[in-house]
Amino acid sequence: MRWKVALLTASDKGSRGEREDTSAQVIRELIEEELFGDIIDYRIVPDDKDELRAALIEMVDYYQADLVLTTGGTGLAIRDVTPEATLMVAERIVPGIPEAMRASVTQRSRHGMLFRGICAIRGRTLILNLPGDPKGVHEHLMAVMDMLPEALDQVKGLRGGQEQ
Repeated sequence: MRWKVALLTASDKGSRGEREDTSAQVIRELIEEELFGDIIDYRIVPDDKDELRAALIEMVDYYQADLVLTTGGTGLAIRDVTPEATLMVAERIVPGIPEAMRASVTQRSRHGMLFRGICAIRGRTLILNLPGDPKGVHEHLMAVMDMLPEALDQVKGLRGGQEQ
């Protein structure tokens, strides 16, 4: 099965065309090579809760992505609001995935403790926040890549209990 993946970048400068979105390129490569997924939607929006929320809803409800990966907006700066926007659309939280990412990354760099990303479910879609820098994206995503197929199967009702 090929997973339908949507990619959402939170970046004020990126949304204005002032910065290349190199983190999205890393995610695209990992999704295609490691998860064998297809990117069905990609967009860059400003670091704004309402714009992030609207994009997440559209990616899940309209495009029916299996997985939405966000990049950016997960630090401590005042404009870093991606986790809050994700919580606004979430029906359920999946704490173990970001906990595993933080634990893995913190073994190599104590900066991993400053990552505020979350993982949530909306409908039959898994939403996972990633950091905004290419190295951080790679480290965080690879820390959980092996569990994403299992998680996606469960969210879709294909494993882990009765089909929903």
